[in-house]
Amino acid sequence: MSTLSYIALMERFQEHRATVRDLLTSIITGLSDARLLEDASIRRRALHDIRQHYPFVKLLYTLDTEGRQTSDNEVEERTGDEEQARGRDRSHRPYFTAARESGGPAITDPYLSSADHHLCLSAATPVYTEEGQPAGYVVIDCDLAEMVAFLMGDGGRRRFQPLFKGIYGLIVGGLMAVVAALLVAAGLEVAAMVQNGSEAGIDRHLRPFTAIIFLTLALAVFDLGKTILEEEVLMHKDIFRHSSTRRTITRFVAAILIAVSIEALLMMFKAALGDGSGIMGAVWMMFTAVGLLVGLGIYVYLGARAETILLRTARQGRREGAE
Repeated sequence: MSTLSYIALMERFQEHRATVRDLLTSIITGLSDARLLEDASIRRRALHDIRQHYPFVKLLYTLDTEGRQTSDNEVEERTGDEEQARGRDRSHRPYFTAARESGGPAITDPYLSSADHHLCLSAATPVYTEEGQPAGYVVIDCDLAEMVAFLMGDGGRRRFQPLFKGIYGLIVGGLMAVVAALLVAAGLEVAAMVQNGSEAGIDRHLRPFTAIIFLTLALAVFDLGKTILEEEVLMHKDIFRHSSTRRTITRFVAAILIAVSIEALLMMFKAALGDGSGIMGAVWMMFTAVGLLVGLGIYVYLGARAETILLRTARQGRREGAE
């Protein structure tokens, strides 16, 4: 449940590019007010009002007709570095050149922000005098990750991510403690077997299987803990994509499948070395492993087919909407 990776973030932006541009155009158009060029208190109030509804808007500042910044960077939480931006030449920035050439709102493609070093978008609009002459420009910077989360309705879940990751971390810690206990038990069993290896007994040739059972359980529990750690803590998991859920379920079932298969083989070996009374239990457990494998294959196949159909339908809908 980590934050969006850059690849996933750009994929989401490409999917919703038209929506993002329409949203930013509507926001920046509402800021085409000459008072913003002159009054800092009005700029701060405007940014505060916008962030009440669109929290992904991070910066607001103004430029003159030559592209030089005429105000501080208006931010929600001031750090003291905002005044250093006043007077900077922004005439080479894409949002300024696009807004000046078009005479209306301009939206940039994603780029790395020099303010917080995150991917962002900038929107700029010219402000005109009563005579229709350009008086300056108003610019806003928007955090791309927060905008995508806003559009997907994922803002609430993102706020709880640290709690979820902490709980998953505790669960993984408990599983690893169980793995350590199983490894210790297997080691003690091997040590006892070596120490008493010369003693005769009916079960002497079956004792290695006890250590193997402990090791097999340790392997299964470790694989489960590793899967949880990777899927829920370390890796990005896009809950809006069916492939992400399918990947998680596949890994969990695969871990169970490995444990069941090894246990079935151990039961067969023990039955072959013993009186053979447990052979049917081993056979049924092997059938269980085969059933899990077949069911997993059907699930992966049908899930991939369903996602392909959904993606094709979504692309067709966007194509028809563009036309």
